[in-house]
Amino acid sequence: MKNIQINLLPEEIPRKWYNIIPDLPEKLPRPKDPEEGESRLKLLPKIFNPVCLKQEMSTENWITIPEEIRELLLRAGRPRPLFRAIGLERALKLPKNVKLYYKSEFFSPTGSHKVNTALAQLFFVGKQGYEKVVTETGAGQWGSALAYAASLMGLKCTVYWVRAAHDLKPERKALMQSFGAEIFASPSNRTKCGRELLKKDPKHPGSLGIAISEAIEDVLNSEKSVYCLGSVLNHVLLHQTIIGLEMMKQFEKIDEEPDVMTGCLGGGSNFGGFVLPFVGEVIKGKRKIRFIAAQSESAPSLINGEYRYDFADHAEQTPLLKMFTLGHKHVGTSIFAEGLRYHAAAPIISLLRKHNLIEAVAYPSDEKSMFEAASLFVKNEGFLPAPESCYAVRAAIDEALKAKKENRECIIAMNISGHGFLDMQFYTKVNEMVK
Repeated sequence: MKNIQINLLPEEIPRKWYNIIPDLPEKLPRPKDPEEGESRLKLLPKIFNPVCLKQEMSTENWITIPEEIRELLLRAGRPRPLFRAIGLERALKLPKNVKLYYKSEFFSPTGSHKVNTALAQLFFVGKQGYEKVVTETGAGQWGSALAYAASLMGLKCTVYWVRAAHDLKPERKALMQSFGAEIFASPSNRTKCGRELLKKDPKHPGSLGIAISEAIEDVLNSEKSVYCLGSVLNHVLLHQTIIGLEMMKQFEKIDEEPDVMTGCLGGGSNFGGFVLPFVGEVIKGKRKIRFIAAQSESAPSLINGEYRYDFADHAEQTPLLKMFTLGHKHVGTSIFAEGLRYHAAAPIISLLRKHNLIEAVAYPSDEKSMFEAASLFVKNEGFLPAPESCYAVRAAIDEALKAKKENRECIIAMNISGHGFLDMQFYTKVNEMVK
């Protein structure tokens, strides 16, 4: 069958990351210190590795991917296929002029797109002589990816995992431990921030903002340790553009291009990597595409947030970043898609939202619409999307049905950012819902 699976050859893996910062419609606001307290900006070299900090501030349009990283990406299964969602199209009874495609970021050793930046960051970390990496994780995909990359590089890895997800996913914990990582439910008793929160609520569900605070506190109190972040920051989105760059080549191979692109959004890593190469061309007037960020009503930063400076973490250890934020103390209702329960969107994504280059939709936190989307996708495509990825599927289905109703041509691409094999509690609910 023609154009069902669109592949690239190993030698076609991108040789450069795309940096959208020089192409943005206005200058990206720089991080800054709060008016009171010690300088957070001066703490950055103690927290992050210097190569990623340099990339964070880069104004180069294209940044060369070292050959060693390209080799690691090849070992991790890149390039990844682009699939035509024929089964889902048939289930929705879509006309021939409405097509659905999905990028298969679940084809990675740990089952998500997070591996793309984990390998890049830890390659640079290894070159700098660090011995341990520390991070936070929400759904567990970033923690798994960093543990995997640390294992390949011979580094120790500590993960502070949002308690609500930690307690729900023992299998993912086992995966991280298989790579040699140590995992702590957050808030934990290992940090001042965690202890203060547990005193108030021994069963605190945690949040990404809290877990970030714990990870940074750990690094600042350790030697030869460095913090690695899996979303929000510019260098993370930079590394993830390999997704969109691959997909651009894949659509060129079949002489098509998307009219709409959908992705889930918490902090913005998978959504940014998926859309930014295309957004750059929209800004330059080379394409016309709608970009839809699918969020949860538990943390609808792009919809209900304010565009202002805020901390990226709960304990106010980071510099202030200008972004759409619900406030760094925001916790929100626990959901299966824990990776989406973050209080703010990445600065780059936020600026694009400000200029209406990105649309956003938020779905109810009971996630019933996600259960329906998951059931439709699994029964008709066969792959199990992660709960977060089901938000991208839901948005794509909604757009396809609108196009069908309006009798207009529409090519929709969605990013399946991770698989759901370690999220079976979610699929237990899916099965209960569809009985």
